[in-house]
Amino acid sequence: MNKKEKLSIKQKETKRKNTYTIALAGNPNVGKSTIFNNLTGMNQHTGNWTGKTVANATGYFEYRGELYKIVDIPGTYSIMSHSEEEEIARNYICFGNPDSTIVVVDATSLERNLNLVLQITEITDNLIVCVNLLDEAKKKKIEINLELLSNILKVPVVGVTARKKKTLNNLLKVIRNVCEQREQTNQIYQIQYHEKIEKAIKQVKEIIIEQYKIGEKLARWISIKVLDGEERILKEIEKQLHIQLMNNKEIDKAKKEALESLEKEGIYQEEFKERIVSTIVKDAEEIGKKVCQFENKDYASRDRKIDKILTSKKYGIPIMIVFLLLIFWITIVGANYPSQFLFSVFGNIQEKLIEFATYIHCPEWLSNMLILGVYQTLTWVISVMLPPMAIFFPLFTILEDLGYLPRIAFNMDGFFKKACCSGKQMITMCMGFGCNSCGVTGCRIIDSPRERLIAILTNNLVPCNGRFPFLITIATIFIAGTIGGIGASIVSTIAVMGVIILGIIMTLVISKILSKTILKGMPSSFVLELPPYRKPQFLKVLVRSIFDRTIFILGRAIAVALPAGLVIWLFANIRYTRRKFINHYCKFFKSISESYGIRWIYSNCFYIRNTCQ
Repeated sequence: MNKKEKLSIKQKETKRKNTYTIALAGNPNVGKSTIFNNLTGMNQHTGNWTGKTVANATGYFEYRGELYKIVDIPGTYSIMSHSEEEEIARNYICFGNPDSTIVVVDATSLERNLNLVLQITEITDNLIVCVNLLDEAKKKKIEINLELLSNILKVPVVGVTARKKKTLNNLLKVIRNVCEQREQTNQIYQIQYHEKIEKAIKQVKEIIIEQYKIGEKLARWISIKVLDGEERILKEIEKQLHIQLMNNKEIDKAKKEALESLEKEGIYQEEFKERIVSTIVKDAEEIGKKVCQFENKDYASRDRKIDKILTSKKYGIPIMIVFLLLIFWITIVGANYPSQFLFSVFGNIQEKLIEFATYIHCPEWLSNMLILGVYQTLTWVISVMLPPMAIFFPLFTILEDLGYLPRIAFNMDGFFKKACCSGKQMITMCMGFGCNSCGVTGCRIIDSPRERLIAILTNNLVPCNGRFPFLITIATIFIAGTIGGIGASIVSTIAVMGVIILGIIMTLVISKILSKTILKGMPSSFVLELPPYRKPQFLKVLVRSIFDRTIFILGRAIAVALPAGLVIWLFANIRYTRRKFINHYCKFFKSISESYGIRWIYSNCFYIRNTCQ
């Protein structure tokens, strides 16, 4: 968001008495970011795999004269604080005081998604359930009774297909009604635990309400956490609400009495959390069975059959390599023709510029510096980098939208376990293929500080999308430059693929070394969700990959190419001791390369010199 947009938003906020805040929650990969983008007009990157949103993203939208602030919190399966993204989500829902919380659920996996919905019903009454991916459910012949679901949960339920912006109109109406009414109600669905557990919760809840005058719903949730005894959550509650739960005599006494009464019924504190979770899961399953009808109960059989091949120990890795080889080969071969066309167009323009400079009697040194130096370098960069980027990024994004990238992480998980690292590191490495900065930021999804640090340190060993055009260019010019025909493209593809495989191998090797030396430890376990295969949105893929990636990276390349062209021209034309600077440069590297026995550095330096001349 630029300064002008921030200023206009502040002006709008000051003009209005109310700016409503919406929290956007949900499991990973249910379409939260797509809804966020369509409502706000912002362009947060979305993809068909988990872990895309790793921090709160904030945007604004207007509806019927009111301003709404929407916060896209990280995707999470629960708010019981097992990982950092769960903590971020829990803290905002519990303590961010949003006017409404939208929980986005996947229509094709409603039972599993309802677990989070039921957990959030224990915290807030201002809840909206948004059932997304209705188009996917229709394809799989799944019918969901949204009205019955709303009656059971006693909250508004809206069905949408987030990729179709028009379907969000009903959601906007519901958001407005919930935010403007702000009616606190006790009718919302409440989970009923075992009778003795409910009695224990009530014992602690009464003391908390008496001491701190907290609302009954929040006090009930805090009481569950007190009985659970997880210090990490209790410390966060104390920090956010400025209350004392630990080392509080009255609360400790009530907790001790409650746990003793539970022990008499055979419910020990170690089992307390399991009882809570199992009740939530059971309720979610029962609600799911009531509102969902499956015409074909084996609707996921196609995905399972494909996964048996793509994620098998025998074929998984070879298929992954073939896919990547195919992408790079198409990129290299396909980029040749537009590159030649751009060279031709820019060459014709260069001739016209030289004629124009001669016509206006521009000094020769100035015209050569600007045209043969700056302009020629700039056009070469565009001709060489633009075509491969315009081909590679859409192809890579299609793989992402199909849902294949999580399968790559699944295939590589075993290798990271052997390196004593978290399998989630593979997910961050896949994010690094898109952008190393995003990969490093995404490392926060790794729970263990030790494994997170290893993932951060090794993420830059895999090439990001900004380096692929450079790798392709180097492979085409220096490695396959002496080979003609289709063999050149094959050699270039193998060379680029070799660099990627080397990067993955080095990531594993360095991770293993770090795990056995300064960052010792055992690998942790995690659950990796494989999303369903989905038809890519080709138009959005094209727009997103061209504007978000290609033009962005090309712009940075141009910013470097402009001064670089000037410097190269000056090196090739300014003399020192009767010799050009470029000769001194080549001579310097000749002595270094020969001392190490690497003559190709010297030959490539002279290749650069001859090109400049």
